[in-house]
Amino acid sequence: MSPFTDYSEYGKRRPVRGGVEPRSRRGSFARTWWGRAFIEAVEQVADEGRLARGRTYARSGQVVTYDIESGAVTAEVQGSQPRPFTSVLTLRKLRDERLGELIDLVRDTPGMLAQLASGALPQELSPLLLPGTAAELDFGCSCPDSGWPCKHVAAVCYIVAERLDSEPSIMLTLRGLDLDTLISGVQTDSGTTVSDDLYGENIALPRLPEPEFRPALDDLDPVPLRQALRMTTTDEPAAEAGLRELHELYRLFDT
Repeated sequence: MSPFTDYSEYGKRRPVRGGVEPRSRRGSFARTWWGRAFIEAVEQVADEGRLARGRTYARSGQVVTYDIESGAVTAEVQGSQPRPFTSVLTLRKLRDERLGELIDLVRDTPGMLAQLASGALPQELSPLLLPGTAAELDFGCSCPDSGWPCKHVAAVCYIVAERLDSEPSIMLTLRGLDLDTLISGVQTDSGTTVSDDLYGENIALPRLPEPEFRPALDDLDPVPLRQALRMTTTDEPAAEAGLRELHELYRLFDT
């Protein structure tokens, strides 16, 4: 068990303007298979309490900037101090036998290289790309919290999971690979050229992910609604009545 840390001595987190805006405002982070799979892999090995605080930091926009490099994500995360902390999420780069397995799988699976070239990332690669143990992950931060991870790096993990929703191929970058290297490895090991159907015009692509449906009221933010209603009337009770009517309309459509 990690030693108790009194976080109140560090003060409240400072608000950020222009930070990374998360898409998730409530519920679980990440909506696609790769995004969810990545964050589940992290949650299996990391400290649950820090991850919960990291979700709060991510939703509050405390991640100021982040940069995805080969095998690592470096970010600036605003905490309670005047300057943001430097937080680093590191994934072990694929090497030797595991890299060979990945190349063999891509080469031996019809259409897989074409999917990769189109920006897709087949789920069949997940056992080789997703971190399966704590030894494949590392967390570092310039903050005084010695947790593994601290809430600042945890926030970065959730932001990366959302990035995987829209750009799953960055999982290759996180593992120290790029598409050109992968293609070159397939060509070198097989002694053949890439398929004539590089862009996948003649293959059946995987089904699109199912969208997550939630009641409209769950995503309803009353603040901009109030602002819009106040632009049409100077009477505050009228604006409140309009907001109640909109809520009732949403309820009618959701039933």
